[in-house]
Amino acid sequence: MLLYIYIVAITAEAMSGALAAGRRNMDMFGVAFVAFITALGGGTVRDMLLGNYPVSWTQHPMYIHITILAGLFTMVVARYMHRLHSIFLVLDAMGLIAFTVIGCNVALKLEYSTTVVIMAGITTGIFGGILRDLLCNRTPMVLRKELYASVSLLVAILYLCLRHWGVSHDINLLASFSFGLALRLAAIRWRWSLPVFTYAPGRWS
Repeated sequence: MLLYIYIVAITAEAMSGALAAGRRNMDMFGVAFVAFITALGGGTVRDMLLGNYPVSWTQHPMYIHITILAGLFTMVVARYMHRLHSIFLVLDAMGLIAFTVIGCNVALKLEYSTTVVIMAGITTGIFGGILRDLLCNRTPMVLRKELYASVSLLVAILYLCLRHWGVSHDINLLASFSFGLALRLAAIRWRWSLPVFTYAPGRWS
């Protein structure tokens, strides 16, 4: 089940990358590249940081094909994307949760400490979006909009707690997905966000 959700997730993330590239008027290669980085960048960074080689997508070329095709397909259906906005938000939230859980599992298999496992989950969940925004020359949205990175953090903690308490894997996944999805969609609906830090030296002079 997690594999199918992962396929849906990288497709949705690739399409979000393609849309971001389109806002910057990139050519087809730029669109395909940003789509690829957005979808698989988080897992790549995670594997490099954890020393988990070979990097996962190098062993599964299908993931490359899916992300590039999704990016190019977005160019064709871009005019209809606003009609699918709600579905897209749900798929993006599912992707965030799936990436987080997968990242945690990779670090667990490598027998890292709990703190590292949580950071591996967060890195997998949000770093593709960070790379997308950096390539498109904008402040990463995942760090300044409605709860996003913090959703990844809470999902990782919940997943590990349930695992520690001996909850079955299927129930753990269901609980983590339900919690993460509900929190992310509620944050979008009611615009929940963390306190914003604004450093302006002139305020205190």
